[in-house]
Amino acid sequence: MKIKRLLPHLLFIVILIIIIYPLLFIIANSFKPLKEAYQTITSLIPQPFTLENFRYLFDNLPILKITGNTFFIASVITVVKLVVAFFAAYSFTYCRIKGKKIWYLVIIGTMFIPFTVSMIPNYLLIAKLNLINTTWGVILPQFADAMGIFLLTQTMREIPASLLDVAALDNIKQPAIMGKIVFPLTRHAITSTGIWFFITSWNEYVWPVLILRTVENYTLPLAMQTYISSEGGTNFTVAMSISLITMFVPLVLYAIFQKYIIGTFVSAGIK
Repeated sequence: MKIKRLLPHLLFIVILIIIIYPLLFIIANSFKPLKEAYQTITSLIPQPFTLENFRYLFDNLPILKITGNTFFIASVITVVKLVVAFFAAYSFTYCRIKGKKIWYLVIIGTMFIPFTVSMIPNYLLIAKLNLINTTWGVILPQFADAMGIFLLTQTMREIPASLLDVAALDNIKQPAIMGKIVFPLTRHAITSTGIWFFITSWNEYVWPVLILRTVENYTLPLAMQTYISSEGGTNFTVAMSISLITMFVPLVLYAIFQKYIIGTFVSAGIK
């Protein structure tokens, strides 16, 4: 019986190690000299401890500009996606629109279309608009998100309809209902959805690598790639330093808002 009770705990510990080890690997090797890292690549204790990788990074890349690019792109995408998702979810939940169930299913169905299908049309559109190698070329095709619409719609459906009926009887206008009733009741879902938008945009690689050409316009994932490709050499300790910078902001945001993120997915019926 004791062994049966211990098995779930042992399994949990093994899974935890598998998840945590890559993060510890990144932290340890970002503070190792390159030669030492090759000799003790699996060691989680940097000996000797050095900041040379970060000095090299700041001397050879406009890392502050790159970090600013990443933050700007992720922030704009997050704000616009949230605005679009909120108004779309409100319309699908409370407004009388002919055929709205069909339109809702069509929008949700786009979640199952692979990115590679829309990649070429989006690229041709951005090229036609002369937005190649610009941050707006990365941002523009990402102004709407079906998953965000789905999550906020599911959250709004939990608001009692009688509450809005009473507001309508009191002649409260739609903007006031959205701002004073619906928005406060969905604030936690909006926050968690926004954090999810920000993290996915912050970590995005495939679309930016198609659009951005010069180092000054790079995002952090692209800057990391320059040190792990054949063209950038094999200085993987510098790549680990960029990885550490890249993962810092999303981890902090997740640590602060994790209960809202988990709660939103659970309330939407995603187990």
